[in-house]
Amino acid sequence: MSQSEPILIVGGGLVGASLAIALDTAGIPSVLVEAAAPRVDDQPSYDERNLALARATVNGLDAIGVWAFAKERATPIVHIHTSRAGDFGSVRMDAAAEGVDALGWTLPARELGAALLRRLDRCTHLTRLAPARVEGIERSEHGWCATIDAAGERRRLSTPLLVGADGTASGIRAQLGIGTREHDYEQALFVSTMLPERDPAGRAFERFTDGGPVAVLPLADRRVGVVLTVPADRADEVAAMDDTAFLAFAQERFGWRLGRLTRPGKRAPYPIRRVAADTLVAPRAVLVGNAAQTVHPIGAQGFNLGLRDALTLAELAADAADIGSPAMLAEYARRRAPDREGTMAMSHGLIRLACLEQPMLGPLRSLAMLALDRVPPLRRALSRRGMGFRENAPFAVREKTP
Repeated sequence: MSQSEPILIVGGGLVGASLAIALDTAGIPSVLVEAAAPRVDDQPSYDERNLALARATVNGLDAIGVWAFAKERATPIVHIHTSRAGDFGSVRMDAAAEGVDALGWTLPARELGAALLRRLDRCTHLTRLAPARVEGIERSEHGWCATIDAAGERRRLSTPLLVGADGTASGIRAQLGIGTREHDYEQALFVSTMLPERDPAGRAFERFTDGGPVAVLPLADRRVGVVLTVPADRADEVAAMDDTAFLAFAQERFGWRLGRLTRPGKRAPYPIRRVAADTLVAPRAVLVGNAAQTVHPIGAQGFNLGLRDALTLAELAADAADIGSPAMLAEYARRRAPDREGTMAMSHGLIRLACLEQPMLGPLRSLAMLALDRVPPLRRALSRRGMGFRENAPFAVREKTP
């Protein structure tokens, strides 16, 4: 069987599914190839993590019709408090001070995945192949030809634009011959939920320590999502803790701003490494999301950054006379460069600076936090970045209200 489609998306995780929906919203046909069956429980990226969705991200999800299926399970973030153990000073961002109802929202990845699947079911310009896998790709006169195994049926698909949205270990990136720059942080991430003694009331916290950052995010039903970063050589020790020991460990790392932490939920570990593709584009091909860059989870920028990739690509495709042309892909790379490079530099730099056990840096870090908290233009700029508003942002994520 042969068929020709304008855009072939490989990878149906959070970013790949969002791209397919954005293209459908623009009336652009595409094919979405996903290794997992189209069910929440079978998709690896629809997991136990609690996502911090920036305000700009929610604008984008609303624009493509996803937020309507997710908002009932989302919790607004109205205040963010950032501090460093052992240093004085802190940085506070507040929604009311910025004239908005929320700086962002928290949402379990599983709930966002369910919302994406519901919106995918309503797409009219999309062909979904799942479970399916790309067995190989080869250049054609006007783009790429992919051999796909879909439930035992082999297909040949031609496309003028091949999109790799297949995650950190992207097979499409490898087949395109695009190299990567990698950094192992020698850390592991543990995510869980807990019940604090005091209602978080929409407050989120980020606490830097010598052992890595700790994030606490407000969730529904007064619970919080807890994200603990630990040195890799302690990962097995932390994984083996019973609930009482894990609660004590989390309490010691985070502190008592919300009182005693109780009733821990399911615990899941994730390794942490930074992977950045050497280039975002190749002839008639482009990378988005974690296939393009996987950043440290500090600041919860991964999906927020990936969605801006997807919405920028959809916006350019809607205006292109030739989808996948060198001019279109060059413009995509140009638009994404400042956001991508700035976000990667920020997350990498914060880990190197805020979590290093160097007492001499303490006063400098504290003074920097005081300046960010007390100087209105600096605080305003930081809040804008925290809400996900960037240079050359796609139209869909921009603020629609004064």
